[in-house]
Amino acid sequence: MEGFLATPVGILALTVAQAMALLVPLLIGVAYLTYAERKVLAAMQMRKGPNVVGPLGLFQPFADAIKMLMKETIIPAGASRVLFLLAPIITFMLAMLAWAVIPVDDGWAIADINVGILYLFAISSLGVYGIIIAGWASNSKYAFLGALRSAAQMVSYEVSMGFVIVTVLLCVGSLNLTQIVRAQDGLWFIIPLFPMFVIMFISALAETNRAPFDLPEGESELVAGFFVEYSSMSFTLFFLGEYANMILMSALITILFLGGWLPPVNMEPFTWIPGPLWFIFKICFCLFIFIWVRATFPRYRYDQLMRLGWKVFLPFTLVWLVITAAALKLFGWLPVAA
Repeated sequence: MEGFLATPVGILALTVAQAMALLVPLLIGVAYLTYAERKVLAAMQMRKGPNVVGPLGLFQPFADAIKMLMKETIIPAGASRVLFLLAPIITFMLAMLAWAVIPVDDGWAIADINVGILYLFAISSLGVYGIIIAGWASNSKYAFLGALRSAAQMVSYEVSMGFVIVTVLLCVGSLNLTQIVRAQDGLWFIIPLFPMFVIMFISALAETNRAPFDLPEGESELVAGFFVEYSSMSFTLFFLGEYANMILMSALITILFLGGWLPPVNMEPFTWIPGPLWFIFKICFCLFIFIWVRATFPRYRYDQLMRLGWKVFLPFTLVWLVITAAALKLFGWLPVAA
């Protein structure tokens, strides 16, 4: 068996098996995230939420999926057909590809590369291309305006996210995601870098186009933004991509600030719970806050959104980065690069 796994075919088979072991639970998680969101929003608005299809409405995501698959894909007359259909595929594929470097436990990453954080940052930056292509190819003013808003929004908040990530990297001395988690054994970075955690979370909301920063799909002025012309499976791919990005951002926040798979205290009974379960609990906590924010805050105005990104977050993250670097140097806490 070991001899077979060393051959090119064996390596390919193992990689495919690892990818499926990660992507199948992820897609089921995306389906049930939509259910959880509807349930949590219903509870906050004193309603019941989905409760008809299956016990407690647990089969609602599958009913929605079947309904979407049965619908016809309508391509507008003036649309660029190839690009119109390619855009949701790009968005969905990038959301899936990013998971290749996410370590769910110590050594549990499909590709444990030394530049994992740069790979994640690059993939999340590429996500905007799918949205721009969708807006342009739809041949609709509403879709194009939504795509332009999304591009500007994502670029604006990626800058401050970059500085937050650099601050964490200063404390670790490595770009490897597994090393970042190991460095938090004993003290999670959320404690010394709490302001950066808050900025990272708010930037993640803007990066994933979630409320209160869901300007690209503002129903009141842009109908449905960049996917106004989409229906059926193409719409479903955008939908899945958005929710997969939410889970991805929650995983990134968990790795950078919440100690990844590490328990809160390295003692019993916390150590009895396996690392992957801690990782999932922390992701669920972040996702609950995503939904909580949606239920609580009204949508920002576009000028407020840009002002927050460029005039508040950017200067603050720069100053905090300098303070962190100075403190690490003065107290001799700079990590020795492996």
